Amino acid sequence: MASPDSLTLTRPDDWHLHLRDGAALAAVLPHTAAQFARAIVMPNLKPPVTTAAQALTYRERILAARPKEGPGSGFAPLMTLYLTDNTPPDEIRRAKDAGVVALKLYPAGATTNSDAGVTDLRKCYRTLEAMQREGLLFLVHGEVTDPDIDLFDREAVFVERQMIPLRRDFPELKVVFEHITTREGAQYVAEAGRFTAATVTPQHLLYNRNAIFTGGLRPHYYCLPVLKSEEHRLALVAAVASGSDRFFLGTDSAPHAAQFKEHAAGHAGCYTALSALELYAEAFEAAGALDKLEAFASFHGPDFYGLPRNTGTVTLRRENWTLPETVPFGDATLKPLRGGETLRWRLVN
Repeated sequence: MASPDSLTLTRPDDWHLHLRDGAALAAVLPHTAAQFARAIVMPNLKPPVTTAAQALTYRERILAARPKEGPGSGFAPLMTLYLTDNTPPDEIRRAKDAGVVALKLYPAGATTNSDAGVTDLRKCYRTLEAMQREGLLFLVHGEVTDPDIDLFDREAVFVERQMIPLRRDFPELKVVFEHITTREGAQYVAEAGRFTAATVTPQHLLYNRNAIFTGGLRPHYYCLPVLKSEEHRLALVAAVASGSDRFFLGTDSAPHAAQFKEHAAGHAGCYTALSALELYAEAFEAAGALDKLEAFASFHGPDFYGLPRNTGTVTLRRENWTLPETVPFGDATLKPLRGGETLRWRLVN
């Protein structure tokens, strides 16, 4: 069956986003606000957002950086806290009262600005009990960090060592297994029950690890969790194309100045906020599942979070266009994933 030439979707949300702060925040927020009504904002600033009070002040900085007019002017950030070994259980009530919706698990050393992350999840059990009681979600970066575990196996090992015990001990805590990258992750979420869901990024749907090395080392395809082999990419595509409400959109768009991506120790993260919906449309079209895109992008996330679905719409049109190779990023430049290349879908309103 022929694919349509345009798609009108209920306005979607991004359930995993990095906005940074200061001039970087001001540079990237309009890209997300043009596409999404809301976004879960990651708390891994320097220093990290660990208290309700810090989350409220960060939210004010985000609101001040919104476009002054147009659809992006109504963008709503959804705030999170950075879980540490020492997050006190009584902070959870303050967080809920402040409108914080979730806490984020960064295993110590797993990714950008994760040095203050959790060293042993058992140290956080009293805080997780409070989260389960108060209804705050638990967002997990699902990788172990043991140096003896191969980089490409860390998500599968996390399922066995962390997710299975976590679900046993906190059966009604809502858990989002973020940016899943493997067959094991997708299978676990599909079978885990109604209190477990997962976000999936556009890069993990579109590319396998060959993309990092095609024609030379391509640092703008380097993210954490790293792209995996083709069998794992196909498992993610099958999961989202199935229409299961356990999977929803989360870009993990992560801006870094180009000079720090193209560096001897290049920073991890793909910047996709400028063309996120276009990239997802490409992935769903390739899977023959464009009819499943709206629910993935616009319905499954708010339903799992217990939030209302959006009422506005966005329209994508089949149109070849060239993504800018670079965009301003404070005093530096930022190179989006696929920058300078032709995309097949374009957001037109």
